[in-house]
Amino acid sequence: MSMSIDVVVPTYERWELTKSCLVHLARQTVPKTVIVADNGSTDGTAESVRRFFPEVRLVEMGANLGFAAACNRGAEAGTNEVIVLLNNDVEPRPDFLERLIEPLAADERVGSVAALLVRPNGRVIDSVGLTADLTLAGFPRLEGMRIETARSPRPLLVGPSGGAAAYRREAWEHVGGLDESVLLYLEDLDFALRLRNHGWIAAAAPEAVGVHLGGATVGRRSAWQRRQMGFSRGYFLRRYGVLRSRAAPRALATEVIVVMGDFVYSRDFAALRGRLAGWRAGSGCRRHRSPKDALEREIGFIESLRRRRRSYAAT
Repeated sequence: MSMSIDVVVPTYERWELTKSCLVHLARQTVPKTVIVADNGSTDGTAESVRRFFPEVRLVEMGANLGFAAACNRGAEAGTNEVIVLLNNDVEPRPDFLERLIEPLAADERVGSVAALLVRPNGRVIDSVGLTADLTLAGFPRLEGMRIETARSPRPLLVGPSGGAAAYRREAWEHVGGLDESVLLYLEDLDFALRLRNHGWIAAAAPEAVGVHLGGATVGRRSAWQRRQMGFSRGYFLRRYGVLRSRAAPRALATEVIVVMGDFVYSRDFAALRGRLAGWRAGSGCRRHRSPKDALEREIGFIESLRRRRRSYAAT
């Protein structure tokens, strides 16, 4: 059964990446509507989309309002049954969309689907969705593994990464889209958890392959970037009440180690300031529930720190 598709590509600067992504989308084997949601790029992205890709629907945000806001406005600009989020630093193979929507067409209980993102060499997995430990620390699932392991059922799939994800529009609207309180990071994990809480199933489509150039759209380890990462972590720790749960001691210990490690490496407290700001922003917000069956218990304290360190090094 075929399903109609809206592909939302959020952009901010780096027109050369967006151009490559749109060229790859033009080669897809199934019909789709492509929507570029531009976060106020100053490099001529909007003008270039209009000039070189007139068939693409353009949503101009006017300013950098963040990943979640761009995705939400892009989704609102479409009406098709499936909303696909695709980062502009992903180059999808020609059958990417065709394969990505297969789990949605096969089972009406499936609300989201994770694609297989590979590193530029094509042999190593960048992610097959997201997994999360008991403190709600999220990690790219199967990161660094050989591509032959892409169908592995462990670690548990909590949901797709926002960099390459398909969502049933009914599920998207049921949950209310991405949380715009954070500018960058963890919006996709939060959305996956909320979808779970509302009864939607997450699936993986390892046949839907995209090459992820990785970290190309955000400055590597800048103070601004690390502050945004910290803000998102502090905000969602509070929204999910992690520090009131049995996982609180582990979560506190982990955050202290991560913040101190960041200080030693970067010689500033951007990560700490971000967490404190995010914690304050979460005050008074409606609390969310952690779906325990979606969290990977096999990711212990030491393994979680190891994964956090690896993710930090990759950003």
